[in-house]
Amino acid sequence: MTTRMSVQAPSSVVMIRPHHFIPNPETAADNAFQEQSVTDDSAAVAASAYREVTNAAAALAEAGITVHLFDDESASSPDSVFPNNWFSTHSGGHVAIYPMFSPSRRNERRMDVIELLKRDYRVQDVIDYSGLEHDDVFLEGTGAMVLDHVTRVAYAARSHRADPIALERFCTNFGYEPIAFDAVDGGGTPIYHTNVLMCIATDFALVGLDLIPDSRRRDQVRERLAAPGREIIELTEAQIRDFAGNAIELQGARSRVLALSRRALDSLTAEQLATIEPYCELLPLDVSTIELAGGSVRCMIAGIHLDPR
Repeated sequence: MTTRMSVQAPSSVVMIRPHHFIPNPETAADNAFQEQSVTDDSAAVAASAYREVTNAAAALAEAGITVHLFDDESASSPDSVFPNNWFSTHSGGHVAIYPMFSPSRRNERRMDVIELLKRDYRVQDVIDYSGLEHDDVFLEGTGAMVLDHVTRVAYAARSHRADPIALERFCTNFGYEPIAFDAVDGGGTPIYHTNVLMCIATDFALVGLDLIPDSRRRDQVRERLAAPGREIIELTEAQIRDFAGNAIELQGARSRVLALSRRALDSLTAEQLATIEPYCELLPLDVSTIELAGGSVRCMIAGIHLDPR
C-alpha cells in the first residue's frame, strides 16, 4: 500500500450535513440517477440523510482525513449535501465558485465555507463564476468536471450543467486542458455529471468508457487517463448506475483511501478490486438515502487542494 503524497488525493475535505434533505424535484428532469424516496415520510428521509453524513464524516476522520463539517439548517437547499458542485480549491491558493443550473441549488453557496478556507489555508484568490447564471451558462464544479491534477486535464461530459464557454474560461484561469465529450446511458440520456462517469485516482482510473459513443473520443479519453502510467478500470453501465464511478481518492493517515458508497463497492468485481487494493485502502460508506438524490460519495466531498496555514 503506497503512502507517498499525491496532488490528486487531498487530505482535507469539506462536507455539508443537511437537516432537510430530500431528492430535489427541480433536478429530476435531467438527472436519470435520481429516484423517489421509498417512503413519503420526509422527516424520516431527512433524519436518515443526516445520520449518513454524520457517520461518513466520522469514518473519514477515523482514517486520518481532516473533515470540515458544516450544518445546513435551511429547507430551501435540498441538494446542499453535494458541495463539490458549487466550489473547488486548487494548488497555489486558488478557489473557484460556480454557476449552478438549478435555481434552488444557487442557495447552497455560503461564505462561511469560503471564510474557513481563507482562515485555515493559504488562499490567494477566489474566482467567482456564479454571475454566468444570468446568461444561462452553467458549470457545476467538480461534478461537471473531473480534474486530473497530475496532468492538468479537465474532463467534461457535455450537458446542461457543463457549458463549453464556462469550461473554457475555467481552464484558461486555472491552467487545465479541457477535454469535452458526449456521454449517454443506454437509453440515450446524456450523463448529467461527469463525476458519476469517472473517478481519477493517482495510479488508476475508474471510468465508464462504453458510455462515450464516439469511438475516437473514447480512445482519446482512455489514452489521456492512462498517460501518467495509470491502470484503467473500465466500468459497465450497471456499475455506473450503482455509483462505482462516483468515488474519490483521499490521503489518510496510513495510506491513500478510496471513499465510495457501499452500493458502489458491492458492484465491483474481484478483478477490479484487485487492481485498486495495492494503491488504496477501500473505505465504503453507507449513503443509500443520499443516493436517492442521484449523487453519491464523490458528490458529498469537496476536496481541499490548498496548503494549510
